[in-house]
This record gives sequence, structure tokens and C-alpha cells, in this order.
Amino acid sequence: MSNKSELLLKSNPVHKKIPVLIHGDKHISESLVIVQYIDETWTNGPSILPSDPHDRVVARFWAAYVDDKWLPLMSDLGKAQGEEAKAEVQEKLKEALVPLEEAFVKCSKEKAFFGGENIGYIDIALVCILGWTKAIKIMLGVKIFDVTKTPGLLKWADRFLANKAVKDVILEPEKLVEILKLHLAKREAANAN
Repeated sequence: MSNKSELLLKSNPVHKKIPVLIHGDKHISESLVIVQYIDETWTNGPSILPSDPHDRVVARFWAAYVDDKWLPLMSDLGKAQGEEAKAEVQEKLKEALVPLEEAFVKCSKEKAFFGGENIGYIDIALVCILGWTKAIKIMLGVKIFDVTKTPGLLKWADRFLANKAVKDVILEPEKLVEILKLHLAKREAANAN
């Protein structure tokens, strides 16, 4: 990620990071914005955002919660030094899932996914954490989803990862562990210099 191409810098001059969707002469940046663009551009299938305006705003709120609250905590866990610091971040991660559990119950309306019967916007926003939670379990022995605090999310994760549209495109946790080890090694080398 440190070797940024000229195309990336031109396509996303503000944040200078991936992902960027290039559609014709349009450059769309940021994961959730890209997902919304795809949903609004290719309308021949079911929408991933609810049709009800309030439900759509709620979906956007929880997707932003994942990006703004949960992903930084995942990053903090990777940076935590010492067992006590790691345990503190782990607890924050687990606590941050409790509101998502409540949102799942409300948004899913007792169906399989946040989007109901079909995978929806919040489901897609959360997909980025599923592989990493399994990788963290392998590397650190930390189980993020808790059957007592987040039973709905635990079952949701299993259903989501087993879905035919998802199961062949999600990286295996072992591959993510390799990526994480490379990243940590590069960071340690940079810190040593």
C-alpha cells in the first residue's frame, strides 16, 4: 500500500488510497460510496439499500458505525503492545458489537441478513471484518463474536460466509494471517529504522 501508482493518485487525489472504482471516465472512492454507486447504477437486480427512506438512513448509519467505530478498534488491536493493552482493546471490540447485535435484530426483522432475506448494505459493510475476526482468532487466540452477547451476529456471520455469492470471494483467514504478518513485519522494520 505504500507504493501508490500514478493512476491511484490521479483517481483518488484526496485520500490517495484504495479502493477506487473507475467506471468510464468517473472515479469513485471509498468502499461504502462505491457500494452505493453500484447499487444506484446497476438497477437490474434487487437493491442492497432498503426502499423505505428511514430504513435506508438506518442502514447508512450502521454501515458508517462499522467504518468509524469498529474498524479503528480492529486497527488498535493490531497496534496494541502488551497483553493488558490487547485485552483492553478486545473488550472495546466486543462492547462495540453489542449495538450492532441490537441493530441486527431490528433491521433483519427476524430474517437471515441485515437486509432481510437478501444480503443488504449493512451486511456488505460488515463483510470486511469477518475474515479479519477469524484471522485474529488464529493469531491472537481472541474470539470477537460472543455467543452470549452477540448470538444473532454469530449466526449471521455463519450464514453470510456460507452464502453462494460470498463464500468463493472471501479470503481464507490463513491468507489474511499471512497478509497481517507481512504488514506487521514491515511496520516493525520501519520502527527499527
